[in-house]
Amino acid sequence: MAEAAAPTTGLPLAEPGLWVELRAERPERFAGRPALFLDRDGTLNVDTGYPKHPDEIVLVEAMVPVVRAATEADVPVIVITNQSGIARGLLGWEDFAATSGRLADLLAARGCRIDLVIACAYLDGAPPPYGADNHPMRKPNPGMVLRATRLLRLDLTRSIVVGDRVRDLEAGRRAGLHRGWLLGDAEAPAAPGFAVRRLAGEADYAALARDVKRLGGR
Repeated sequence: MAEAAAPTTGLPLAEPGLWVELRAERPERFAGRPALFLDRDGTLNVDTGYPKHPDEIVLVEAMVPVVRAATEADVPVIVITNQSGIARGLLGWEDFAATSGRLADLLAARGCRIDLVIACAYLDGAPPPYGADNHPMRKPNPGMVLRATRLLRLDLTRSIVVGDRVRDLEAGRRAGLHRGWLLGDAEAPAAPGFAVRRLAGEADYAALARDVKRLGGR
């Protein structure tokens, strides 16, 4: 049996299972620009399995220069994350707020910025209010990417998605992105018009940082 949901008063919930937190100053400046879409657990921070406490958030060091490149080029940095632990009763939105804030603080201390965080807690077969079959916001569906695009009026065709699971890249592909970068050894999605590059070593992360920096060109 899932635990009762934690109080959510004052949290940026667009609906019970959808977190939409706009952190950017003057977000209108991103209109018509490409973005860097990032998964969270396992991509930006070490995947500790449903992190609940801020102390569990540890940066993936290789990603720091990538996010810094986006920040310096004023490319919007958008976190899109499935949070099924909430639907499973392992944590609540208050816990997610704490870990998300810790991640933003750690990145800020390294010269990095997060402009938008969207999180989906919906899960097939979960109890109310999070139970939903194949919810459009849950990756690999493209709902979170499309929500961010409408909110910031982004250019998806030039945007980049980075994740450690095939579903992360698939969400970007279904939304209309043309390329992504995949951590780990999962089989890359094969689809016409969608290029996938691997992140396996230092040279790969450096190449990704250069790719991100080029997005800032006008």
